[in-house]
Amino acid sequence: MVKQPHNPPPQPARPDKAPGQTLTSAELMQGRREIVIEHQGERYRLQQTRNGKLILTK
Repeated sequence: MVKQPHNPPPQPARPDKAPGQTLTSAELMQGRREIVIEHQGERYRLQQTRNGKLILTK
């Protein structure tokens, strides 16, 4: 009999943030000026300007 390893299900990155809740830009950017977001197979760039504005481009 071969024993299968116990693999717990993956945990969400932020278990305290349920779907539909708000994330701050600081939580999303984590100190970076630019991040890439993948949505439905497409990649988007989210950039923070020097003035603190956010720009989302495809």
